[in-house]
Amino acid sequence: MHGTSPKTLRQNLLKQRTTFVAEENYAQIQACFMDHVNQLLTEEGKSWQSIALYWPIQDEIDLRSTLLTWAQNAPNRNLALPFAREDKHLDFYLWRQGNQLHPSKHGVPEPVPNDPKRPPVNPDCILIPCVGWTSSTSDGNRQYWRLGYGGGYFDRTLAQLRKQNPKLVCIGIGFDWQQLDDSQWSAQTHDEPLDILLTESGLKR
Repeated sequence: MHGTSPKTLRQNLLKQRTTFVAEENYAQIQACFMDHVNQLLTEEGKSWQSIALYWPIQDEIDLRSTLLTWAQNAPNRNLALPFAREDKHLDFYLWRQGNQLHPSKHGVPEPVPNDPKRPPVNPDCILIPCVGWTSSTSDGNRQYWRLGYGGGYFDRTLAQLRKQNPKLVCIGIGFDWQQLDDSQWSAQTHDEPLDILLTESGLKR
C-alpha cells in the first residue's frame, strides 16, 4: 500500500460505488452483468449442486433472482448464505426465498445456525462481492485478487475449504472501475486468489 491506507481506500471505493449505482446507465450495466451471470451458469452451473451467494449490502450487485431461477430449474440444486462465526470464519447454510434471516453484528442478514430446516451446506461455488480487485501474473498465469471489507472472513474460510474440496470455485463479483493498480493496493500473503472474476464486461479467468 502506498500513500492511502486500506481503510481510506475502502471508504473511497464504497462512496464511489454509491455514486456509480445512482447513474442513469446503471440499469444497462446491470443487464450486461446478468447476461454474463447467466452465461456462467449455462456453461458451468450444470456441474454444481450448491452455490453460496451473498446478501447484497452497500450497493453490491444483486444476483438473488438469477440464482433462484438457476436453483429452481433442476432438482437437487441448492443455494446457501454465509453465517459469520466468532472466530471470523464463515459457515454456509441452506437458503430458500422467504426464509427468515437475522442481522449479524455487522448488519448483514444471515441464517441462524442449528435450524434443522436449514442444514449446513458445502458449496461447489462461492460468489464473493468485491470492494476492489486487482490482478497479477506469476509464471505466465494471471490471477485475480479481492479487496474486501477488511475482516478477513472469506480468506480464512477459503483457505480451509480449498483443503477439503480442491474443486471449489471461488468467483469475485465486481465492476470494471474497481480495478486497482499496485500503487493503490496489492495482495498480501494471507489473501486467497479468485478462480474467476466476473464484471459487467465479462468473465476473467
